[in-house]
Amino acid sequence: MESPIHSLPALFKQLGLSDDALDIDKFIATHSPLKPELHLADAFFWSKSQQQLLREEILEDADWAEVVDQLNVLLRKGRGE
Repeated sequence: MESPIHSLPALFKQLGLSDDALDIDKFIATHSPLKPELHLADAFFWSKSQQQLLREEILEDADWAEVVDQLNVLLRKGRGE
């Protein structure tokens, strides 16, 4: 059985954020670029529960890890690049 594939909008919904494409773009534009030495989950704009979700998904290489990595890349360079 294959692991479920999650989308960026689904991750935003999981994080309790708007999953609307325009809201996602605005979020990324507002919070990027992250400093290279900053771990995604340590960014100031996440709540404790959001930080925990992001950390666990990456550490456990869980089914959300791929889309969390995608978000990490987007926040480092911005969505339009």
